[in-house]
Amino acid sequence: MQHDNHKIRIIQIIDSLEAGGAERMAVNYANALGIRIEFSGLVATRKEGILLHQIDSSVPYLFLNKKKTLDFRALFKLHSFVLKNKVTHIHAHSTSFFLAFLLKLMHPSLQLIWHDHYGDSEFLNKRPISVLKMTLPFFSGIIAVNQKLKVWAEQKMNFKNTVYLPNFPSKGNESKVHTVLKGIEGKRIVCLANLRVQKDHFLLLKVAKKLQLSHPEWTFHLVGKDFNDIYSQQIKDLIVASNLEKNVFLYGTKSDIENILQQATIGVLTSQSEGLPLALLEYGWLKKPVVVTDVGEISSLITNGENGFLVAPHKEHLFYEAVVALIDKEFQQLEFGNLLYKKVQDHYSKKAVVVQYLNWLNNSCK
Repeated sequence: MQHDNHKIRIIQIIDSLEAGGAERMAVNYANALGIRIEFSGLVATRKEGILLHQIDSSVPYLFLNKKKTLDFRALFKLHSFVLKNKVTHIHAHSTSFFLAFLLKLMHPSLQLIWHDHYGDSEFLNKRPISVLKMTLPFFSGIIAVNQKLKVWAEQKMNFKNTVYLPNFPSKGNESKVHTVLKGIEGKRIVCLANLRVQKDHFLLLKVAKKLQLSHPEWTFHLVGKDFNDIYSQQIKDLIVASNLEKNVFLYGTKSDIENILQQATIGVLTSQSEGLPLALLEYGWLKKPVVVTDVGEISSLITNGENGFLVAPHKEHLFYEAVVALIDKEFQQLEFGNLLYKKVQDHYSKKAVVVQYLNWLNNSCK
């Protein structure tokens, strides 16, 4: 098998390098493949961002500074990068599939892979599909980050060569920044989630309000991108209106996730819709006990009461009770953390996923 890998010369394409799940996976793949195949590059199309510093120095990187949907200057710049590096495969993440399709028209021998990271997988019927229907016939394969998206590609898009590959966490270059969390050591609950509607921070605030009454020393630490929109304003207003300023803290985007998690006792996610969240894998990687909602692929990783607590979405009282149960039993915190770590190591490690990925490329993306 190994000798085949040398023929693969691949680039990851992503719209931006801001701190989202799809963006982190584009960087994770580029870095992980860098040591396993002949050529692994990364291209950001529209925007750079905080993840720029996470790209391994061995990974060739190109920024296109693309300004519009049909930007020929950007397309030709990409084309010359592909020719210069004798690229054989293009791995396009999320919305960058259209640029990959245009490139294929210029360079028909390229193999295109589309990586579908759609975060609202509970609301698939709302997806705009006409442009996908037009471009996907030019692709050799689709990678779905959860089973729902795989079924969707097979049934709605009639696309046969679809594979489900879970996201995997990666030890990035830890940043020089050192975030110091507020609150008391041993009594911090962290939530790694960009401030988006599907992450349902309102549920988290209702739980925080209940916890403020029963366990006032415990605090919540919200780490993730603030889009400075209506949703984030509503969260900030509610924190003030509920007198939670001393119990709930917002940190925005951070690059020192490992350092942040080391300061936390419990990891939570209150999402109403998910794929397989990278945040959950990162909690596991650092042996954090978790309370999470039962959406997307989360139940394939968390077995309720065994390696974490799994709660139906939108159920503030059940979520609160699960958090309290963890707070009250320190031995359970340890046990959950260790068992989740083992599960992430066995099934969702970089090594396990990359082996699957390369086998799939070699065997079915010809």
